[in-house]
Amino acid sequence: MPSFQKTCPQTPTFENALLVGCYRSSRDKKKTLDSLDELKRLAETAGAIVRHRLVQEVRKIDPSTYIKSGKVEEILALAQSGDLHVIIFDEDLSPTQNRNLEDVIGVKVLDRTGLILDIFAKRAHTKEGKLQVELAQMKYLLPRLVGKGIHFSRLGGGIGTRGPGETQLEVDRRRARERISRLQQELEGLKRHRKIHREKREAIPLPIVTLVGYTNAGKSTLMKSLTGADVFVADTLFATLDPTVRRLKLPSNREILLTDTVGFVNKLPHQLIEAFHSTFEEVRSSDLLLHVIDISHPLYRQQVTAVEGVLRDLELDSISLIKIYNKMDLFHHEDSPEDPIIGISALKKEGLKNLLLSIDDHLSKNLKQVSLFFPYEDFQPISEIYKNCRVLSRKDLGKGVRLSVEMGEKHLNRYQRFIEGHK
Repeated sequence: MPSFQKTCPQTPTFENALLVGCYRSSRDKKKTLDSLDELKRLAETAGAIVRHRLVQEVRKIDPSTYIKSGKVEEILALAQSGDLHVIIFDEDLSPTQNRNLEDVIGVKVLDRTGLILDIFAKRAHTKEGKLQVELAQMKYLLPRLVGKGIHFSRLGGGIGTRGPGETQLEVDRRRARERISRLQQELEGLKRHRKIHREKREAIPLPIVTLVGYTNAGKSTLMKSLTGADVFVADTLFATLDPTVRRLKLPSNREILLTDTVGFVNKLPHQLIEAFHSTFEEVRSSDLLLHVIDISHPLYRQQVTAVEGVLRDLELDSISLIKIYNKMDLFHHEDSPEDPIIGISALKKEGLKNLLLSIDDHLSKNLKQVSLFFPYEDFQPISEIYKNCRVLSRKDLGKGVRLSVEMGEKHLNRYQRFIEGHK
């Protein structure tokens, strides 16, 4: 028999929440409990106080309410006590299930996707980020529109109603589709603008190294420790939504562009993956991915699996990748990786030298040694070569300068006309 687990009372200025998790068989119960722990953090990030949990074995999903009627009555009794403002399911509910539960219980009902979308709406700061989140929300809300208004528009704000705003949540289907179309057009314009910026970046052919990883793994802290970048760092889920790009000099004096990305999470909503497609497109041009892993988390292996799954879904798994085990200073459990690892503490700036050497070494594997000749009348690129490549030797000749250089694919393409023997 599932039971409600009370937590300590906290300030009533937040919304009291009940979390609901379901498993199909007893062997899945532990996985469900772990997922509820993450859902609790998500709910708290959105501004809820998790007062209760309900875990139930559901061999057959009820098409009208997801859980059985007896459990719905238990939740109704709890809601009638006045101690409950929002119910959050760890699974995706159909629009019908969501609507029926709200009709019976009389409080707001969210599923995991709706909760994550709400957090993204709270965290988005740039114009593109806000548009991407709103597009994802509108696509999520469209099938939940009832008649001329959305069913839960009457519930009065709070968690799950951020983003588009009350007027958006009450539009009919036709106006919702029109809004989706306008958002897609605006994002297409921003995508073209982003492409121009990317082309300008690629005109300075520095290797691009991108930080990826589970949310709250420490990517932004690592970015700040390596580059001194003024990025927002917080011990919270989805603190970073908008990409950050900074230059970084490696021990070999080679410069790279280091980029930070949005954190991944288990069961990342497909609406967000679609809406943030242009952001993830930026990752596609990377020469190397740094998978930042919070090794102090007891479920870090599951988090690694979730990130690898998202990279596969986005067709980014062919890009070279180094696993970086962060928060080694907090690592106390016995489940350590089998292979030799790169361990760091981004916060304490420990292990960063070895990390930079590893990046340097990895990028060097793709270098080729070429001989370049620069006539004196076309001498300008030599300063770029010295800045961005490893010069092995130099010989000043009567008509110009010959350099023996190690360079990667991007530089080979850029300076192709100077390669000796090239026609």
